[in-house]
Amino acid sequence: MSDTRIRIAAGLERAFAEHGFAAPSVGDLRDAAGVSLRTLYKYTPSREEMVYAALEHRHQRYLEKVFGDLPEAGDRALAEIFHRIGAWMGTESARGCLFHAAVAAAPQDKRLIALLQEHKGEVARLAAKAGGLEGREVELMLILEGLTQTWPLHGTHAIDSANRMSTALRQAPLPSTVSAA
Repeated sequence: MSDTRIRIAAGLERAFAEHGFAAPSVGDLRDAAGVSLRTLYKYTPSREEMVYAALEHRHQRYLEKVFGDLPEAGDRALAEIFHRIGAWMGTESARGCLFHAAVAAAPQDKRLIALLQEHKGEVARLAAKAGGLEGREVELMLILEGLTQTWPLHGTHAIDSANRMSTALRQAPLPSTVSAA
């Protein structure tokens, strides 16, 4: 990705995170991206493309922040992931998940729904792998989503609860698959 594209995506991400998806005008988005209107439209030819670029940029930053240089797999890795998510929430997501907010703003946008599913799915897969809990992605997604939703209300208590839940998950037997008749 070019430096200009990254700068635009980073500025758009900041603008949408701070002001939501409806409030910023194209002029506001141009200013946030730090480029001319012509350059903004060259790289993101519509408001929808601006939203997609912002979310794709946020996805990459989140993965780097939460999953970069983790300790060895297992409980320590999961505890570190939960701690990093709490830190992310404190500095980056005071208003909640930007992916959920984007889908709430445009619930019929199939690409936004796909971006949300890809983001949450990849986070759950990476957490399961780091925690040695492959096959438990759905359960981990519930823990991770619960953490992001309760962190603004309970802070470190939410992180402690996520750790306790992951310990219980590790001790629970894998559910057997039930085939549909």
